[in-house]
Parts: sequence; C-alpha cells; structure tokens
Amino acid sequence: MSLDPLLRVRGLGITHDDAPTATPADVTFDVSAGEVVLLLGPSGSGKSTLALALNGLIPQAVPATVTGSVHVGGRDAATTAVAELSTSVAMVFQDPDAQLVTGSVLDEVAFGPENLKLPVAEVLARVESALRRVGLWHRRTENPDRLSGGGRQRLAIACALAMGSPLLVLDEPTANLDPRGIEEVYAALGDLVAAGDRAVVLIEHNLDAAVELVDRVVALDAGGRVVADGTVDEVLRGRAEELLALGVWLPTSTLAALRLRRAGYALDPLPLSPDALHTALAQQPEPRSFGPAEEIRAPMLLPSADSPPARPPVIRVRGLTLTRGRSPVLHDIDLDIAAGEFVAVIGANGAGKTSLVQAIAGVLRPPRGTVTVDGLDVHRADARTLAARVGFVFQNPEHQFLAHSVFDELAHGLRMLRLPDGDIHARVHALLERFGLSHHARSHPFLLSGGQKRRLSVGTALVGGARILVLDEPTFGQDRARADELLSLLRELQREGATIVVVTHDMQLVTEYADRTVVMSDGRVLANAPTTEVFADDALIERAGLRPPPLRRALRGLAQHPSLAGVTRLADLPGSLP
Repeated sequence: MSLDPLLRVRGLGITHDDAPTATPADVTFDVSAGEVVLLLGPSGSGKSTLALALNGLIPQAVPATVTGSVHVGGRDAATTAVAELSTSVAMVFQDPDAQLVTGSVLDEVAFGPENLKLPVAEVLARVESALRRVGLWHRRTENPDRLSGGGRQRLAIACALAMGSPLLVLDEPTANLDPRGIEEVYAALGDLVAAGDRAVVLIEHNLDAAVELVDRVVALDAGGRVVADGTVDEVLRGRAEELLALGVWLPTSTLAALRLRRAGYALDPLPLSPDALHTALAQQPEPRSFGPAEEIRAPMLLPSADSPPARPPVIRVRGLTLTRGRSPVLHDIDLDIAAGEFVAVIGANGAGKTSLVQAIAGVLRPPRGTVTVDGLDVHRADARTLAARVGFVFQNPEHQFLAHSVFDELAHGLRMLRLPDGDIHARVHALLERFGLSHHARSHPFLLSGGQKRRLSVGTALVGGARILVLDEPTFGQDRARADELLSLLRELQREGATIVVVTHDMQLVTEYADRTVVMSDGRVLANAPTTEVFADDALIERAGLRPPPLRRALRGLAQHPSLAGVTRLADLPGSLP
C-alpha cells in the first residue's frame, strides 16, 4: 500500500469574487487511507468552501481566488478536470437536491459508475450494495422527488459510495436524517473504511453519533485557520474548553461532563458518548454538595418557559389529509396549537413532519377548512395576507431566496408591505447585526456558508414581524454559538407572545426548548403531549423510529446518583460551563 496521503492540503486560502477576505485563510493537513478526519469550525470559517476545493469545483466551477494547493491522489485539484478527479474523490453536499439529476433512485446511483464506462454487471452490483447500505434498495424504482429530505440525503450518500472513490468528502451528511438513519449512515461509513483503503473527510456539527467513527480532528478558528490537528483524544478531550470558546459543537455528553466537573464529579478523561458518561458516573459516588449554579452560556441551556395556560388555538388543524401524487402523506390530522406555545414536531424520515408544517404555513395548500391560522382559512388566504401571520423557514435555505444580495433578501418582505425606506433600513441592519451577517450585506445569498444561509433564512421569516414562526430544521448547519443565539431569540420571541413551531431531528434540542412535542409516524399523530412526558416513554420513542436524547441515555438508571437519574436537560444539571 502506498504511504503517500490520499489528500494533501497546503496553505489553502480561498477568496470568493465579492468577498473582502479569504475564508478559509490558511489550511494545511493530510489525509491517509483508512482515516476518518473530522473538520470542525464555527459557521463561516470556510469548511464547506474548503470541501468544494477538494474535488476541484473551486475554482473550476465556482469562481474564486485560490492560494496554496490541494492534491488528491497526487493530482492538482485546481487543474485536473472534475470528471477525472471523481475517480479519486466523491462528494456529498449539504443540500442533496444540488446533486440529484435523474428520474429514479436506481438510475441516480448508477449515473456516476455509468459515466466511468464500467461494465453493466459491475454498475448494478455497486448500485445494489450502496442502496442496501443506506436502506433504500426497496425504493429503487421511485422518483427521488418522492423521498423525504432525509431519504434524499441517504440517496446522495449512496451515489458517493457507488463511485468507489478512495476519498469520500461529506458535508453535513446526517443533517436531514432521523436518529436511526444517522446510525445507519455511520455504520455504513465504518464498514467502508474498515478495509483500510479508503478515507473520509467529514464536516459535521452533530458529534453525538460521529465521534465514534472519527480518528482525527482538524479544527478551524473563525478566520479559517487551523488551530488544532490531532487525535480525538488530543482535540475533543484535551482542548474541549478551547473549542467551546470558539463556538463549535461538542458531544452532548462532553458538555454535560464539563458542567458536572464543576459540581465536583471526577470525570477525567472527558466522556464523549452517553455510554462513556454513564459508566464514568456509575463508578463514583455523588458529591456531597454542589457549587452555586452560574449563568449558563452553552447551547440550548436556557430554562424552558412555563407551560402556557389553556387558551383558544391560534393554529387549528382538523381532518387534514394530503397526498403527493397518488401516495398519501398525511392521514386525518387533528392538532391545536395555542398562542405562545413552543411546539416541536418530531418523527422518523418520511413521517410527514415537513408536509404538516408546510400545510400550516400555506406552502402546501391544504384542503378547504382543514387548517386555520389566527382565524384565517389557509386554503383561501393569499400569500401576502398569510405571510403577515406566519413566517416559514424551509429545510433548505436556498429554496426561499429571491434577491441578489443579503440586504435585499431581508428587505424584500418589508418592501412588499410598503414600509418607509428608513424603517426598512433600520430593521434590516438590526437583523444583520443580530445574526452576524453585517459584513455580508452585499453578498449574494448563494455565496454564504451553510450556517450563514440558515441564519439569513430565519431572518427573512422574522423581519416582517409575523407572530407565528414555523421552522424546518432551524439549527441545520449552525455552529454552537449561532444555534444558541438563534434558539435564545426564538425563546425571547415566545416570551413576547410569538408562537414557535419547529421540525427537528435533534432530540436534545427538543428536550431543552419545547413545551410540547408532537410525535408523527406514517403520516399520523402518534402522540401529542408535554415534552417531558413524551421523552419519559421509551416505548413511544422506539415505536416512532427515534432515539432518546443523548443526556437521557447517559443518565437514566443511575441509582447511585438520584439527583441526576431523571435529568433530561443540560440546564437542569448542577454546575456550569466555563
């Protein structure tokens, strides 16, 4: 086996045509066969931009000024044709829709190997193997448009697997997947690298599942410079507090352990998984006393708002049934949401979550009389009237961008309301500042990082002042600091009377923030109850194809720690974070 690295990056800096500075600015690292390298960094540090340079899309398809070099399999990625590089490096994008082009699941996976002019038998063998690995073989004849967002993400991963490239680059590959799907994807990736002849570069914010697969961690600072490159133990354990200060995510169990350390628990080395935290706690007695609680500054740690008093629903769904083509996606849904509630909608991929919230927001037109919002029949409402009541944030931010600059994207809705220019500028600049986008006001929305696009999409929903906000995977692509900021803002808006409805696969987020949780399965409401009740029912969570939140998995059954055994929220742990 060759000792040369599959990937060699040296002094890489990338400056988009309209950007004032390079992001990333200066990145150097190698990746060898058999390695799984996690690329960490705050939103806007240039992780996704860097990924596009690894297969030559930057600068060959996306114009940019590139300094330094990228070599894949010994070939210069900046000058070798992208098609030729595809035999050495395969890419899975943040947005699966950006790479799906054919009319059936099978054809989609076959497309790449066919273009390599492989024998038909080998193409079909690769297709079947890849689709079975991601759990889509039984849907091979369907149009990719019929798959859920998570299903399309798994399809994109299957396409990359079928190429057989020695280097696989994955940009947020599990962002749209349910917990079971995440486990399946990482199991497939583990099998892939076990043979030792392939490598994976992984950009991921959700570390709870990824950490078990990763060998090495390369961490970037906000300016896109490497600040750490080492083993998981050296970086995630040894420099956890530094990473926390940078604003990147850490595994939930590691965040919990940092708090518990300050409360007197002996947790060294830091646990990175629920099982490791459970084992470490089970081997020690409970400290005699806890230090005074300090103000929390970590992600998703704000105390939940009090449950709202009973009141007439501001959102009312009755007998809602929807079909896509000839396939039903929602079956006779009844649901009430009161003004001022924070409601999470959860379920496995394909359960109907996105269809439900799109019907509530009028993105999908529901049948007459089945959905009313603030007394308005959504079926009869025109777009402008509905937008004044409901702000909707799509799962993929690009699906809602209309303008050619970040400023104009935020100003668009306000101009439709015919507000004075002074008011428009004041509102837009305040939101740009709040979401860390001031320096990108004149940038095209499509040139933002994934996390920046998400913040912009949330801003477009907020800027018009709608009192009902419906968000599909709002923290997708966000670093820890920005996710904390966004959820804090949503909590603040809720306390001011706004109604928040969130679709998410992040079970810990749901536990930390949602007053009530709606569990969906096969287009039906499986449960609708206070969040604490939902996650206390392990059988319900299993039946829905989900997993308990990481903190519940870590702490349940700790008989020797009665003060911890029932805790499900980071906010309820003793201690504080640095």
